Amino acid sequence: MTDERQNLPLARAMNAGLRAALEADEKVLLMGEDIGPLGGVFRITEHLQRDFGKHRVFDTPLAESGIIGTAIGLAMRGYRPVCEIQFDGFVYPGFDQITTQLAKIPARTDGNVKLPLVIRIPYGGHVGAVEHHQESPETYFAHTPGLRVVSPSTPNDAYWMIQQAIRSDDPVVFLEPKSRYWPKGEVDTALETVSLHESRVAREGTDVTLIGFGAQTAMNLQAADLASKDGVSIEVVDLRTLAPIDYAPLIESARKTGRVVVAQEAPGNISLGSELAATLTERCFYSLEAPVLRVSAYNVPFPPTRLQNVYLPDVDRVLDAVDRVLEY
Repeated sequence: MTDERQNLPLARAMNAGLRAALEADEKVLLMGEDIGPLGGVFRITEHLQRDFGKHRVFDTPLAESGIIGTAIGLAMRGYRPVCEIQFDGFVYPGFDQITTQLAKIPARTDGNVKLPLVIRIPYGGHVGAVEHHQESPETYFAHTPGLRVVSPSTPNDAYWMIQQAIRSDDPVVFLEPKSRYWPKGEVDTALETVSLHESRVAREGTDVTLIGFGAQTAMNLQAADLASKDGVSIEVVDLRTLAPIDYAPLIESARKTGRVVVAQEAPGNISLGSELAATLTERCFYSLEAPVLRVSAYNVPFPPTRLQNVYLPDVDRVLDAVDRVLEY
C-alpha cells in the first residue's frame, strides 16, 4: 500500500495490515484453515500466500488444538505466528491450549519464555449465520490472566492494531467483528496514531455515556445520532482493549455525564458488561446520577438464524436503556 489515506473496508484493512507485518519481519507466519490459495473464508489473507510463499502463509489441518499447539512451539523458537480461527464458535477445541499453555507459560517461566502469538477470531452476530458462526466468546479470554484481548471497530484501527498485536511479545487474542468486515472507512497507512491498549471516545456528548466495542460501537454511534434528534447528547466510548481494560477514558466520561449504559452482543451474565458496570460503579459512585445499565444478548444459546434479531441487541434496545437511565 502507498503511504496515503485510503477508503477501505475493514477486511481489506486487515489484509493490508497483515501484509505490512509480513514485509516488516520475516519471522511473521500466518497459519489456519483455508487461508492459503483461498485467502480464508472472509478473504482476509487473500493473495498473501501468492506473494510471500507457502513457507510463511500456509493451510493447516482442521484441528484448532493442533493449530494453537504448533503455533506455541513456533513462538518458543522465535517466530511470530498468527493463527486464524475460521469462526468464533470453532475456537473451543483449542481452548485448552490457549488457557493452560499459551496464557501460562510466560509467567510459569518468570518471563524467560515469550510467546509472541496472535489468535485472530472473527466473532459476533448480525450476519445471518447459524450457531457456532455468530457467537461472542470474548469474556472467556478476557477473564484469563496472561492473555491480551483486543477488538477493532474501524478499518483504521484494524490496520494498525493487527500490526501492533503481531509486534507484541505477549499472546494476543484479536477479535474481528465480522459484521463490520465490509463497511468502508478511512485508513491512514502513514501515521500510526492508534495504540493497542487504549480506549477512545468515538463521539463526544454530555448526557449519557454509551460504552461498547467491536461491531457494537457502530450501533452505538447510530443510536447517538438518533438520540440527538430528540435533544439527547450521547458520548460514545469504544473500548477497543478488553484485557487489559483502559479505564481512564471511561471514568472521565462517566464522571462528566453521570449516566452510563454498556452495550454488547454477548450474553449479559458474568460478562465484559458486568465487569464494566461493577468497576464504574465502584470508581464513579459519587458522580453517578443513576445505576449503570446494561444491554446484551439473552442468556440462552444462540438461536436459529431467523431469531438473531430478537436475540441480539438492536438500536431500539440501546435507546430504551438510554431513556431509562435518563429517568432517574
